[in-house]
Amino acid sequence: MKYLIIVLALIFCFSCKNGKGKETVLDSNFYYTCSMDPQVVSDRPGKCPICKMELTKVKKQIGGLNGQLELSDQQVKLGNIQVDSIRNGSIGDEMVLTGTVNFDQMNSVNISARVNGRIEKLFFKNMGDRIKKGAPVFEIYSEELNNAKQEYLLIQDKQRAFASETLINFQQLLQAAKNKLLLWGMTEPQIQEMSKSKKASNNTVFYSPAEGYVSQLNFKEGDYLMEGASLLKISNLEQVWVEAQVYTSQLADVHKNSLVIARFPEQIGLELMGKIEFVNPEINPDTRINLIRVSIPNQLHLLKPGMAVYVVLKSPPRKSLTLPTNAVIRDAQGAMVWVEIAKNSFKPMMVETGLEMDDQIEIKSGLKNGMAVVISGAYLLNSEYQFKKGAKPMEQHSH
Repeated sequence: MKYLIIVLALIFCFSCKNGKGKETVLDSNFYYTCSMDPQVVSDRPGKCPICKMELTKVKKQIGGLNGQLELSDQQVKLGNIQVDSIRNGSIGDEMVLTGTVNFDQMNSVNISARVNGRIEKLFFKNMGDRIKKGAPVFEIYSEELNNAKQEYLLIQDKQRAFASETLINFQQLLQAAKNKLLLWGMTEPQIQEMSKSKKASNNTVFYSPAEGYVSQLNFKEGDYLMEGASLLKISNLEQVWVEAQVYTSQLADVHKNSLVIARFPEQIGLELMGKIEFVNPEINPDTRINLIRVSIPNQLHLLKPGMAVYVVLKSPPRKSLTLPTNAVIRDAQGAMVWVEIAKNSFKPMMVETGLEMDDQIEIKSGLKNGMAVVISGAYLLNSEYQFKKGAKPMEQHSH
C-alpha cells in the first residue's frame, strides 16, 4: 500500500508538470490581442492591461499581398485611424540661431582731429553717453589753428584799411583764410563771432555732427591729438545690428531673402522683423562658425548693445507635397507612410522627406498628389504589421 501511494504521487506530479509545459509552449504562428484595445498585442495569453479582458488568440498573416495589412471596422475605429489625401501645400524651412545686439556701424560717425592740438576739455567722458547733434564735444589748444585765426583777422583788418586798393583782391584772400578755418573744423557761427569781436580765443570748441551714443573713446583730457587721429565714435541706436553665429553645415540653408524674426529673452514678448544685410564669406577655421548680420529697427531704443537675441530664419515657402509630421514613421532605414489602397486595407510605402515647418513635413518623392495617406494611427498600423507579418514594414522594402 505504501509503495502504491508513492507511485500515484509521482504519476500525479509528472502529469501536472507535462500539462504546465504544454500551456507555456509558445506558437510563433499566433499572437494575442484585445478585441476592445487592438493596440495591445502579446506573444502569450493573458489579460489586457487596459480593460482586463482575456486576450484573444489570432493567427499571424505570414506573407500577404504586397505587404498589405487589413483591419476590421472595429479595429479602425478603436485605433482612431484617419486617412486624408496628400496635396500640394506651401512649406519653408525654419532655423533658430543665437546672436548679440551690436551698434549699426553704418549709422556710426567717427570724430577725428583735423588739426594738431592738446585736448583741454572733454564734454563727454564715458562710454554710452548720449550726444545731441550740434552739442560741444571737445575743446583743444592748437598753435596751427590759432595762427590761422590770426591770419583771418589780419586779412580782415587789411581789407578795411585798403578798401579802395584795386591791385590786391582782399575778398579772395579772406575767403581762402575762411575756407582753411572751416576745413580745420570751425563752424560758420564761430567764424562770424570771431569776425564780429575781432578777437581769436586760444582754445577752440568742436561740435558733434551727429546724434547718438559714445561707442568708442580713444583719448582723455590732456592728451595730444595728431591730425587725423580718431577721438571718439558716435553710434545711433535708431537701427541696430544683430550678429548671429552659423555653423558651416547650416550655411546652405541661409538665404539673404529669408524672413527674419528676432526674439529677445530679456524683453519678454518682444518680436521684431529684420533682414539679412551681410553674410561673412570667411569661416573661422578653429570653430567652423560663420557670422551673419541682421539689421533690426530700434526706434523705441529698447535694444541695447550686448543683449542676447534668438534669430529665427524662415526661408521663402515653396509649393510641395506635404503631410502632418505624425503621418511619417522614421528610423535608421528611412521614412515611410501608410497608404489606404482599399477600404480598411493599408500598404506601407517608403518616401523621401524634405523640409519641416510647424507640424508639416515635405514629401519629395514616393507619393503622388491625391493618394490617401494615414495621418493618424500610423504607429498602430506599424505595430500591427510587425505582429501579423513577423517583420518590420521597412525591412521588406530594404531587400
